[in-house]
Amino acid sequence: MFTFLKLGLPSHKFSKIILATGLAIGMACSHAQSYPNRTVKMIVPLTTGSGADIAGRVVAKSLSETWKQSVIIENRPGAGGLIGTGVVVNADPDGYTLLVQSASYAANPAIYKKLPYDPLKSLTDVAILGQTPYVMVTAADGPYQTIRDLVIAAKSKPDEITFASAGVGSSTHLAAEYFNQMMGIKLTHVPYKGSPEAIQDTMSGRTAFYMAPLDTAIGQLKGGKLRALGVTSKTRNPAIPDIPSVAEQGYANFEIGLWFGVWAPAATPSAIVNKINKDINQAMLDPEVKAAYESKGIKATPMSPAEFSKFVREEMNKYQKIAKEAAIEPQ
Repeated sequence: MFTFLKLGLPSHKFSKIILATGLAIGMACSHAQSYPNRTVKMIVPLTTGSGADIAGRVVAKSLSETWKQSVIIENRPGAGGLIGTGVVVNADPDGYTLLVQSASYAANPAIYKKLPYDPLKSLTDVAILGQTPYVMVTAADGPYQTIRDLVIAAKSKPDEITFASAGVGSSTHLAAEYFNQMMGIKLTHVPYKGSPEAIQDTMSGRTAFYMAPLDTAIGQLKGGKLRALGVTSKTRNPAIPDIPSVAEQGYANFEIGLWFGVWAPAATPSAIVNKINKDINQAMLDPEVKAAYESKGIKATPMSPAEFSKFVREEMNKYQKIAKEAAIEPQ
């Protein structure tokens, strides 16, 4: 009270402020306690079958059971994820429209001169869904048996060999650029609409390799339709233990990973954000979720909203450096 009186506020006005604040806090808590009481929509700004789509569907199923409400996935691909992201940015900040995106969320600021939203202010970081390595894939009957084969060929024919990505500025694009930088090679980028299309053309040999999210390529790998040159984690992934990491093939400093997360419109009440975060983290303990994740090579790495926010900003800085080194001209 001392501070308000010192500012010249009469005691009765001070009481009204305290009352209004208390009511606002009470309403926020009440909304969080009743949340959700209707269908929750998760917008995936990528194609069906993408890494974020796969992880999102696994968690959405678990949340539906926990919340006793429908949690539906709606794919809104296009423009490197900007179209679907814009839908969430402009949605009511009530927790009923959420964004499920990959590391591309952190990569986009490095690629676009001006985004139609502020990546630091337009959305609230809610939760991480998990992390997985990329797996470098090439055609099963193609000319490259090892990473060394690819690097030697690329050095002998600068800019002639192509690599696929799930779109300009996607995390798969920048992960491949990071590989090129580390290997000292120059290749030509061929962007696709999403992972399924990039995998298909790599499988047919139209592109030399694709830095595929492991969860999107694991089926073709196990079916022998793709050859894996290496995984991008420091060590092998339990889902594909026979595939060596890039690091263990003589490139010890190479490591880059993919991750998936959830965001909400910026003004979403913190009580609702915390509830979603808590329930997502709890879902990671669900045996069905764990089994689904493990089969796709995804590792659950729960974080609080604050921890996830710090992680996202660190990833943004990393992709800024990769894009600058690759001399990618912002669009």
